[in-house]
Amino acid sequence: MTTTYRSLALRGLAAGGIAGAASALVQLLVTEIPIRAALAVEEAREPAGDGHAHSHGEEELVSRGAQVVGGMLGVVIVGVAVGLVFATAYALSKRWFTGRTPFSRSFALGAAVFGAVALLPWLKYPANPPAVGDPETVNHRTALYLGVVVAGLVIVWAASRLAEQLRARSQPVRVTGVLLAVVAAVAVVLLAFPAPPDTIPADMPVAVLWQFRLSSLAQLATLYVGIGVVFGLLVDPATRRAKAAEAAVA
Repeated sequence: MTTTYRSLALRGLAAGGIAGAASALVQLLVTEIPIRAALAVEEAREPAGDGHAHSHGEEELVSRGAQVVGGMLGVVIVGVAVGLVFATAYALSKRWFTGRTPFSRSFALGAAVFGAVALLPWLKYPANPPAVGDPETVNHRTALYLGVVVAGLVIVWAASRLAEQLRARSQPVRVTGVLLAVVAAVAVVLLAFPAPPDTIPADMPVAVLWQFRLSSLAQLATLYVGIGVVFGLLVDPATRRAKAAEAAVA
């Protein structure tokens, strides 16, 4: 049968690679623009001869072009890894998405993952470009961000369990109940976690800040939702062929 875990894992790796490449392209064509603008702001802050002069030597060792290429390659690698995890989650999510086609199930799972690990953290702690953020608070900021990610995954899991518990109810009741529960849980997370620890410097243009934040969110959407779409396109026809073959044998 073409829908064994091995076949799902291979399709997950392929979907992750494709979505990762698309996300890397968004990084190059969209996110890189505000990054360069933010780096220009950072360089303008450093007076000649101050203690930050060594940073220019570091830039010579690793050029901006090499950083961009390395970052894009990293996004693709992350995409492949996420694709494998996604395939595993898809294989385990059958009981939560009963009655759905493989494509709609994959798309719903991709959208849920995006909401949990990208959109919810972005709403509380939106990404900041270079030149924003105190290096001394990086560990604190990382812990807060990961805490929101974990909370988002718990919300997705709880919503899936609630949908399973309401399976006997009509679809409008089930959808409304799950939606209200999710909205309430998201509100609790946004209120419970502390405010971002860093302030935005006065010399950082608002347009650059929000261009970076929105482009970063678009890049994550391309990755996570893209995996859901590509994986669904790969799995759906294979599943249909497998079911048709089983029906023919029966």
